[in-house]
Amino acid sequence: MNRPNRKRAYQDGCAVAHALDLIGDRWAMPIMRELMLGPKRFTDLRASLPGISANVLTQRLEELEAASVLVRRRLPPPAASQIYELTDWGRESEILFQVLGRWACRSPTMEPGKPMSQVSVVLSMRTMINRAAIGDMDATIGLRFGEEEFRAVLRDGDFTIDRGDATGDVIVTGDQNAFVAMLYGGQRLEDMAGALSVEGDRALLDRFLTLFPLPPKAPSTVSPGSTASSG
Repeated sequence: MNRPNRKRAYQDGCAVAHALDLIGDRWAMPIMRELMLGPKRFTDLRASLPGISANVLTQRLEELEAASVLVRRRLPPPAASQIYELTDWGRESEILFQVLGRWACRSPTMEPGKPMSQVSVVLSMRTMINRAAIGDMDATIGLRFGEEEFRAVLRDGDFTIDRGDATGDVIVTGDQNAFVAMLYGGQRLEDMAGALSVEGDRALLDRFLTLFPLPPKAPSTVSPGSTASSG
């Protein structure tokens, strides 16, 4: 029977400590994030996580598989390629990403503007959506980022977004990080210098972009120019 790698185990009965034993190593959670919307091949994972080496990715996948967080399987011909996907229990971890994401957004040291993967952008929208502001909106928004397509639906005061054909009342095509600059950075479409194109109802898109407010920053306890003391 495969068991998770215990070389860095906390040896602590707390369930939070056990969670960190399972997914606390560097790159474990970003790998899980990239699989949250569906299975991917090894090469797809490397492409969406440009800072990871092949060796580290292989090791983390093996550890997550041993922990029953994900499984690997081979697609039937003609594809015949190996893919990785989260187990049902692994997908339950999305709530962890949402809570951590909202908490970390409040960090006074988080630097805006760093690149995000397509999946990361979509999961951030699932996290930051203000459902109370949806009101009577009844609309479908298509997002096309590179070869990835997503469809967001606003209906009956609820919001869903997942992989799917980028069709709808308004369709946004282009670079996901340019879209993030509009979504969270307050940039206008005219500021994107051709990085994005929009088909359909522009007024609907403008209203849609207001549904994802970021939480306020936590106060910094570090004085400008000071450094932490080692005591």
